[in-house]
Amino acid sequence: MTRALIVHRASPGLTLQDAGRPGYLGFGLSRGGAADRLALTEGAALLGQADTHATLEMVGTGGEFETTGDMRVALTGAPMRATIDGARVTWNASHLLPAGVRLSIGAAQSGNYGYLHVGGGINTPDVLGARSAHLAAGIGAPLQSGVRLPVGDDPIAKNFGFLLDADPRFDGGTVRVVPGPQTDLFDAAEVSRFATIAFRRDTRGNRMGVRMICDDPGFFSEAGLSVLSEIIVPGDIQITGDGTPFVLLGECQTTGGYPRIGSVLPCDLPRIAQARPGTGLRFRMVTLAEAVEAERREATRRKTLRNHLRPLIRDPHDIHDLLSYQLISGVTAGDDPESEGT
Repeated sequence: MTRALIVHRASPGLTLQDAGRPGYLGFGLSRGGAADRLALTEGAALLGQADTHATLEMVGTGGEFETTGDMRVALTGAPMRATIDGARVTWNASHLLPAGVRLSIGAAQSGNYGYLHVGGGINTPDVLGARSAHLAAGIGAPLQSGVRLPVGDDPIAKNFGFLLDADPRFDGGTVRVVPGPQTDLFDAAEVSRFATIAFRRDTRGNRMGVRMICDDPGFFSEAGLSVLSEIIVPGDIQITGDGTPFVLLGECQTTGGYPRIGSVLPCDLPRIAQARPGTGLRFRMVTLAEAVEAERREATRRKTLRNHLRPLIRDPHDIHDLLSYQLISGVTAGDDPESEGT
């Protein structure tokens, strides 16, 4: 029997997401994929599998889910209230979801995008090398209540009950920006002002990009009207005709004619995506060398996330699958992430 995840109640904006579709810019298709790609890596670490597996992205609130067989799940991204069979479960952790038991996920407590991962990944057919929905391009669509999603094989189905400290990216803060080919179109004073004032995430925003607002006048470039349309990528900060910055995200268009004052480092984009409307953000200009080093450090950190897993301690009264846990210190099945030396 094919393993499946049943979506009994789908919240608006519930989609299937993975790392996206690189390599199609020349055909007018941006990469897309999960709005918070760090959450994909965190889920992969918690389940001990590759971060290329497809998962469910939940926007603002979750839904209600059931599995056709015992299945490992992990919850990452924006923290949401979650229960298994009515018992509260920890976010940014892996759990066993027994067959026939309901996983209910409520509203986000901070941030925007939460993720439900399953051991073996969602195994729907590939479209252009990925399973993710790209709503702006018309690939895939939001999931509806009642859908049954096939799940791949899970060779380490006994590995669950782990916790991972979440990267603190849900309350705004400072994001790093590297100058780009159009930064010099703005006066040095405008660039300096951009990097020193406080912004807020506007209510207008989606998977294509988010609008930033501030109490200062807008940002203008004398050459702005003469900019030719050219390639743009996620992280680019376009300054629209009224002087307002837009930070582009994964489903952005592939070309644009608004001048770009800089580009947010990819490792800092989750902080933009997870900022709720009204959340405070600041931009700090860094050199290209600093940006490369920051990306290198973040790539190394993500590769070693499994080294930071901790056992998830739960109240025995709330554990309906108690006998599947390690009850004697030092005795394991031998296939947990720590025993693999990862």
